[in-house]
Amino acid sequence: MHLGLGAFYRAFGAVYVEDAARIPGGDWGIIGVSLQSPGTRDRLAPQDFVYTVVTQNPDGGETFRKVEIVQDVLVAPEDPEAVLSAMSDPAIRIVTLTVTEKGYCHDPATGALNFDHPDIIHDLEAALPRSAPGFLVRALERRRDAGHPPFTVLTCDNLPENGKLVRRAVLDLAGKLDPALSDWIASDGRFPSTMVDRITPATKSEDIDRLAQKIGYRDEAPVLCEPFRQWVVEDDFVPAYGAEARPDLAAAGAEMVADVTPYENMKLRMLNGTHSSLAYLGYLAGHETIAETVADPVFAGYVKRLWRDEIIPSFTAPEGVELEAYADALFERYSNPSIRHRTWQIAMDGSQKLPQRILATIADNLAAGRECPGLMLAVAGWMRYVGGVDEKGQPIEVRDPLADKLRALSDAAGATEQKVAGLLGVREVFSARLAADISTPVTAAYGQLSALGARKAIEDML
Repeated sequence: MHLGLGAFYRAFGAVYVEDAARIPGGDWGIIGVSLQSPGTRDRLAPQDFVYTVVTQNPDGGETFRKVEIVQDVLVAPEDPEAVLSAMSDPAIRIVTLTVTEKGYCHDPATGALNFDHPDIIHDLEAALPRSAPGFLVRALERRRDAGHPPFTVLTCDNLPENGKLVRRAVLDLAGKLDPALSDWIASDGRFPSTMVDRITPATKSEDIDRLAQKIGYRDEAPVLCEPFRQWVVEDDFVPAYGAEARPDLAAAGAEMVADVTPYENMKLRMLNGTHSSLAYLGYLAGHETIAETVADPVFAGYVKRLWRDEIIPSFTAPEGVELEAYADALFERYSNPSIRHRTWQIAMDGSQKLPQRILATIADNLAAGRECPGLMLAVAGWMRYVGGVDEKGQPIEVRDPLADKLRALSDAAGATEQKVAGLLGVREVFSARLAADISTPVTAAYGQLSALGARKAIEDML
């Protein structure tokens, strides 16, 4: 089963599973679950849950693939019991997730489950849950009570040590409900960490119309993606199922490893960290997509400076990986004009993304005595962005769980110092220690952005 059947997983994980299912040794399929709305189900169901993956090449060409591995899509708000019943079936060996950072109902600054989250409050009181952790815990409870082994929980979200994070959320919630259940999950369950990578822009209505003309049939749920894909998975699945615990993902091209942490650091910091930095500052400068942003020589110099001086020195590379070559490959991917990955899309949910994508790198640099003016400028760019007004005075549609709080803090403050201090006081994002450490450079960077605009501020820094 997969919780959160959005475009990314359908362009990425489902393709790997389908490739693995074609290899003898397992009869695998996917049941998707939407935790929010019926939109994906309503588009896929009339098509027998078959959809097209459109790979967009740098030369402007496209390749098409029909993906048929999805068997059904359930909508949790419509029928949570149906979701729990399916997850409780011992035929389900793995539950994968792409619910975004905010879907784990945790505190991004600490990683702990947020027991004040309204969905967690609900899930502690009700038998039929709302949250991803709630569905995992209640389904595992039913499996334990029926004498079935647990399923492997395999998160595919961009979070550091994502397996440990979801394990902590599940055990924290289970411990509140039934300490014995928490103990059973801790001993028998498995939560391997993963690193996932494939740039997948949002599909627009004009894409659907264009593809219908090009491929000769109308697909209401296609997904667009770049040619590159990488999946690194810790090979730690529920042992009770033996050889049938997972599909042969390695044969499908996944890298099965003992420890995914070095790969996570590489991707979160080098790709996601620069993606977010380019998104906020590029949006403020008027750039619509990442490809357009890095086509600007000032922003190209900026992202290369981030990699060389501030990000690559902050962590240890995976064995056998040359980080400078990885940076070069990332720049080529960013420059692909066929991939219209909007800066506004990447900028969503920044309060959930900043701690692992940017702030962890800053903290490691400060601990090592390294300055990181480019990343300080990125944090200031986020602060300007969540203020809700761009450099031309036009409103920004800020999509973030804390959007109202962030806008209120920005509006209530007068001078730059007060705005930065107010936003650094948001403990869901910044620890007290880090806020104190970065107050001066971020205030200076915010002042530069306000006075000069994003492009000129970057140019001056370079």
